[in-house]
Amino acid sequence: MRVGFYAPLKPPDHPVPSGDRLVARLLVEALRLAGHEVAIMSRLRSRDGAGDPVRQARLAALGRRQPDRILRRTAARPPELWFTYHLYHKAPDLIGPAVADRLGIPYVVAEASAAPRQATGPWAAGYAAAAAALRRADAVIGLNPADAACVRPLLADPGRYHTLPPFLDIVPFEAARHARDRTRAALAQAHDLDPSLPWLVTVAMMRPGDKLASYRLLGDALARLRDRPWRLLVIGDGTARTEVAEALAPLGRRVAWLGAVAPDRIAEPVAAADLMVWPALREAWGMALLEAEAAGLPVVAGRVGGVPSIVIEGETGLLAPDGDAGALADAVAALLDDPEQRRALGRAAASHVARIHGLPAAAHRLDAILRGVS
Repeated sequence: MRVGFYAPLKPPDHPVPSGDRLVARLLVEALRLAGHEVAIMSRLRSRDGAGDPVRQARLAALGRRQPDRILRRTAARPPELWFTYHLYHKAPDLIGPAVADRLGIPYVVAEASAAPRQATGPWAAGYAAAAAALRRADAVIGLNPADAACVRPLLADPGRYHTLPPFLDIVPFEAARHARDRTRAALAQAHDLDPSLPWLVTVAMMRPGDKLASYRLLGDALARLRDRPWRLLVIGDGTARTEVAEALAPLGRRVAWLGAVAPDRIAEPVAAADLMVWPALREAWGMALLEAEAAGLPVVAGRVGGVPSIVIEGETGLLAPDGDAGALADAVAALLDDPEQRRALGRAAASHVARIHGLPAAAHRLDAILRGVS
């Protein structure tokens, strides 16, 4: 069927790489793999991060004008189903419900979250718009199990809530695992790294807020392990690069700065490492963690949000209490000190992702949900 796709937070073709954009692109790819024709309906970004009522009103006005434009543009071949990815109080869907109503087509949402405390305060309008969209939804697809408790009560029927495990295309990561030795040798030469030592890796944008806080917690945790031999590969860049460097300064020459890596090349340096480490403060679930598992790495992360749904404690990695630098350090130390367990967890991680989190499984699941409402 013809699917009209919209991501109010960030469109799939936005030029700035991010986990959110990657998930949007994967959803489009999965829908197409299932045989659907997908077109992006709008690139209007409805996000207001500051709680500014003037900006919210302006965005709402822009949103009200979009349905007429979309209907005129698609008059010859209108969408047969509307699919919105990632809405919440800071980035509500101001377009999809109106278009779906006017065309009389199903309205489907993937990755919605709701925080009842936002019903009043600076994002009250955004919360109300997101809640209205959820009430209109014929199906809501949850990738993060932590979202279900607050989203289900907003639906016209709780049975309209469907789960979908986070997913990715595992093919590049399988190839990267096979090329691991060659990539590791090249990185060792380029960054003066000893390939005989364990390499930790972290992958994250460098921006203020939760990402920077996670980098600071990472620096705190790893500074406690300077009595052990290891190196840290840092993949990422952004406006908080200076602050991240300060946070990791106590680690000295143990850090190799790889900078930003294109999404289609990320598998190679990740697969060359031995262990993914990321505190994941306030993460929904963390695409970088799933990518690391697909690359055959065990993961040490914070027990936050939906992270436990992809990092299986004791099977594919180890989890530390949210925000606990000491516990994070202890988990890393345990895997540094036990190479055999580290490798076993990595093998299990790759196998788990291939079984549960691959693109074909997601395409099949999405197709079944969409055909159930069409």
